[in-house]
Amino acid sequence: MVEADGEGGWRRIGPHPAIAAWARAARTAALHTLATTAEDWRCGGTWFVGVDALPNAPDGSIDATPFPWGALPLTPEPLHPAQLSVIRPGYPQPSPEETPAAFAFRRDRDAAHLDGLLPIGPEKRRMVREPHAWILGLPLNDSPASPLTVWEGSHGILRAALRKALDPHPPATWGEIDITEAYQAARKEIFAICRRIELPARPGEVTLLHRLALHGVACWKPHDEAPPEGRMIAYFRPQLASVEAWLALH
Repeated sequence: MVEADGEGGWRRIGPHPAIAAWARAARTAALHTLATTAEDWRCGGTWFVGVDALPNAPDGSIDATPFPWGALPLTPEPLHPAQLSVIRPGYPQPSPEETPAAFAFRRDRDAAHLDGLLPIGPEKRRMVREPHAWILGLPLNDSPASPLTVWEGSHGILRAALRKALDPHPPATWGEIDITEAYQAARKEIFAICRRIELPARPGEVTLLHRLALHGVACWKPHDEAPPEGRMIAYFRPQLASVEAWLALH
């Protein structure tokens, strides 16, 4: 694991030729995926979620182009097929799959969230079901539109809040504990005291987020531009073996 840039909780790496080469190969594969997949676009046709949509190999390579491990402060490990997140002009738009309140939160707060928390049961209570080691974003085309956003220092607040909620329970059960209230209270505190920053990046660069950082996606601004396919970023989030490791300091 790696702690991403101290107190901030994020790090931009590059440009580096190995990252750029991987991005070129991944963009070709991504365009094929967009042209052949039947997946619906969300948010009124402005967001292709693309979970596990990029056909990279477990070592991260794609079409014989190696993953740029040597350019990253990460230990090589098996990787899942990357998420292919594509944003089109006008993001976000209201849609039937979101309540008006959820849409307003997406529009006004970038749909800020902590990866790994899943809505469980009919009441969609939050539980830690996918504890990630880190979050890595690799731009596949050149566009500053709808960048990743992060609340600097939020990982420390979330770690403390979730540890307080989970510590009364045996660590082996932490993935089954409802942490909804603790998470929502911590997020409210983060909005009040942490600086929100936008993190646009270009092919050849990567953005590394701390696994506990609160982050989201900015709205598409009227002056934003992108290639015809929209703004494309590949995301990797390899999982850890336990929630206890996810909340550890290192």
